[in-house]
Amino acid sequence: MPAIFEHPLTVAPSEIDDLGHANNQVYLAWLNAAALAHTAAQGWPQEAYLKRGAGWLVRKHEIGYLAPARAGEALIVRTWVATMERATSLRRYEIVRANDRARIAVASTLWAFVDYKTGRLQRIPEEIARAFEVVPDEA
Repeated sequence: MPAIFEHPLTVAPSEIDDLGHANNQVYLAWLNAAALAHTAAQGWPQEAYLKRGAGWLVRKHEIGYLAPARAGEALIVRTWVATMERATSLRRYEIVRANDRARIAVASTLWAFVDYKTGRLQRIPEEIARAFEVVPDEA
């Protein structure tokens, strides 16, 4: 699997707000879908985390909106793991238009690895950490 995962999508008419572009809340759903698709592609679908009783929860999102997304546009959410610490991982994203690769948003999510029953942080298991290539910001 490539270190940078590409998740294609098409902007749905239902995602458009009164200003004629994708609503800012929709971007969060796109980021989450890309992260879930990436982790599944690396051998860790959501069901595997549920079975384990531990997995990722969001601590913080940051999104920079650079250009509007319009209904029917084909987009690509590019995502990668930027850090893998003891119990947290920073994931970065770039959303581009498919036809010209123009950036429409950049984002990051700080994920924490937690026990689903207690909500307490856990050390990221080695087999999970090894499943993801870290792409540092300098790269």
